[in-house]
Amino acid sequence: MIRVALPFHLQTLARVDREISVQVEGIATQKTVLDALEKACPMLRGTIRDHLTLERRPKVRFYADGKDVTHESPDSELPQAIVSGAEPFRIVGAISGG
Repeated sequence: MIRVALPFHLQTLARVDREISVQVEGIATQKTVLDALEKACPMLRGTIRDHLTLERRPKVRFYADGKDVTHESPDSELPQAIVSGAEPFRIVGAISGG
C-alpha cells in the first residue's frame, strides 16, 4: 500500500483524512500512484492532472521521501521509502506570491 498525503482542499473534496492508502499494481511511479488515487477517489479526477493529457496541473507539486519529484518523469520509479509505506507520497498545492 502506498500512502498519499493530500492538501486540505483535496481532502475536503474527496471526503478523506490527510492521508489515504492506495494499492498500486506493478511498479510504483507518479503515474501509477495517481491512477490508483483517482480510482479510489473519482472526485479527484481532473484536479491533480488534466482529464485528457494526464499532465500535472500547474500549481500542484509532488514530493517523495523529502525530495521534490514534480519535474521528474511520471514513469520514474518512486523511492523505496514510498513503496514500503514508510513515507507518504505528498501532493502539495503550490503557493505563489511575494
